[in-house]
Amino acid sequence: MSDLPRRAVTRSAKLATLPISFAGRTALGIGKRIGGKSAEIVAQEIQQRTAEQIFKVLGELKGGAMKLGQALSIFEAALPPEIAGPYRATLTKLQDAAPPLPVATVHKVLAEQLGDDWRENFISFEDQPTAAASIGQVHRAVWHDGRDVAVKVQYPGAGKALLGDFTQLARLGKLFGVMLPGLDIKAVLTELRERIAEELDYFREAEAQHAFAQEFLGDPDFQVPDVIAANEMVLVTEWMDGTPLSRIITDGTKEQRDRAGLLLVRFLFCSPARVGMLHADPHPGNFRMLEDGRLGILDFGAVNRLPEGYPKAFGQLTRIFNHGDMETVMNGLRAEGFIRPHIEIDPDALRAFLAPYVEPTAVEEFTFSREWLQAQAASVTDLRPTNVVRQLNLPVSYVLIHRVHAAGIGVLCQLGTTARFRDEVIRWVPGFADDPDAATDSVPVS
Repeated sequence: MSDLPRRAVTRSAKLATLPISFAGRTALGIGKRIGGKSAEIVAQEIQQRTAEQIFKVLGELKGGAMKLGQALSIFEAALPPEIAGPYRATLTKLQDAAPPLPVATVHKVLAEQLGDDWRENFISFEDQPTAAASIGQVHRAVWHDGRDVAVKVQYPGAGKALLGDFTQLARLGKLFGVMLPGLDIKAVLTELRERIAEELDYFREAEAQHAFAQEFLGDPDFQVPDVIAANEMVLVTEWMDGTPLSRIITDGTKEQRDRAGLLLVRFLFCSPARVGMLHADPHPGNFRMLEDGRLGILDFGAVNRLPEGYPKAFGQLTRIFNHGDMETVMNGLRAEGFIRPHIEIDPDALRAFLAPYVEPTAVEEFTFSREWLQAQAASVTDLRPTNVVRQLNLPVSYVLIHRVHAAGIGVLCQLGTTARFRDEVIRWVPGFADDPDAATDSVPVS
């Protein structure tokens, strides 16, 4: 593989091969049907080859294209079975892997960032990366004091490449619509583009990761590797062994999947209260299950700074929703800016939209599943202008919170987790337990 393509014309040409290849395979498929192959078999072949092409192109481009692939992989649990099959394996791969950079390129970055004598910082350094993702890849090494470390190296030219990727990807909405009908791909791209600048700042990431590591030092549930050194394009942290959450999803026992899901929710809900920040990139590639049963957390490039913790209105409106008072919920959403003054929304449509986010807090124990998510997704993919999703406004202060919750639900459905999620909300989300009955009474969501 060549170096990260940086010239806009080169990257655009690679991205353009996606719809062209899809159309070509579709034409070839029609020929095969005429030749006697069944339409069902041909369609499956087309989808499989298209999935392979998407992985290859997005993986090679990395940058914004790879970031979009990771974002879409989180939502694969919502895909209908006839579409999900051929794409699931390919999209899941995007969560932890991408074709690596050439060794010479990695060495060049290390020399530029750490000096020509960069090897003196390490007793040993593995040239083959252990993980390659959207804007950087990770190498295992031994620091000069004998500690096992992870060395995160940012791809050269990643920052400039990102902007061109998002512009080009916005033109390919129809292709990704094949995978996720009803997905507002432009909204996804806009949000990703706004946040990617923060992920390129390794000093900012180091500051966030160190804060999490210090707070969870010796914690019985979580482990965060601390930062050892940081530069503009190189981040060195403690090494952490463990089983990737993606492997727990595919091969874990029910007990392991339940434990992983509960700890994921606990981590996301407790972090704003304990650290004043929310980990804002909850895809499975960023989590490990350790041998002692703890959840290990990686990659703090995207965090939402919440010095006051979760907004209290979030917990209050969740509790009120569970008690069935939609009028108060709608008034609260207007006050928070989710519903603009001139917009009228059908309360039943709003209830259906909010149910996936609130329903797990209304019962003592809840089971997430792909089937449940598919049923919920079907109720909000109406493309008419009156669809509640198109009528709601997302205030800036809630953008990352919404992203984390939506992505978290996708991961929980991949895990098929059963757990007492309500207990975590009562403990960590301000406003939810203000009502004395909130800790004991449950009003099921219909």
